[in-house]
Amino acid sequence: MTKEMKRPTSDITQDSIKPSLSNAVEFYTNKIREAHKCIQERDEYINYLESKLSNAKPQQALPVVPEFVAEFIDKAKENLSLYGALFYIRDDTNKELDKWVFRQPNQDLFARAWLDGYEIEKPNLFYIALPKVYRLNDSVFVSKIENGTISEFIKGKDCALKLTEQEIKSIDERYWQFAVPVEDGE
Repeated sequence: MTKEMKRPTSDITQDSIKPSLSNAVEFYTNKIREAHKCIQERDEYINYLESKLSNAKPQQALPVVPEFVAEFIDKAKENLSLYGALFYIRDDTNKELDKWVFRQPNQDLFARAWLDGYEIEKPNLFYIALPKVYRLNDSVFVSKIENGTISEFIKGKDCALKLTEQEIKSIDERYWQFAVPVEDGE
C-alpha cells in the first residue's frame, strides 16, 4: 500500500516576511543605539576619572642632571643598585662625578634621577661675535673652526657656530670676552 503524497503548501509569502524583517531591523537598530549610548557614558566616565587624577596629585617634574651623570646612571643601572652605585662612585677615579653626587643638594636629586628618570641639563650655548674687523661695518660671527683655529666668519647668526663656554675657551681664553648667549629658539 502506498501512501499518497501531497504537495506542501506554504503560508510564507513576501507579505508575511516583511513584518518579521522590520522587527529584526528595529531590534538591531535599538541594540546599536544602546551600545553607542553605553560607549558615550564610558568615555564621559573616563574623562571624569582622568580629571580627578590630574587634580589629585600634580606631576612632579623630572630632575635635571648634567650629561655625565645621565651617562653614569644609564651604564650603572644595568649592573648596580642605587646603593651599589653610590659605593662605586666613591671608589671610582671620576672625581667630577664624585664631587657632583656628594654635594648636599645633589644627593636627593641623584636618587630621584636614579629611581624616577631624569632630563639632561642643556648646556649654555654661545656665539663668538667678533667686533668690526677688516673693512666690515658689522660684527662677524665664527662659522668654522679647524684644528682649534677659527677659519671662517659670517655676517649673520644663521650659520654661526653655537659653542659651550668650555669649547670657546679651548680655542683661546681671550675669545670668551666676545661670547654672546644663544637665545631660546635660535
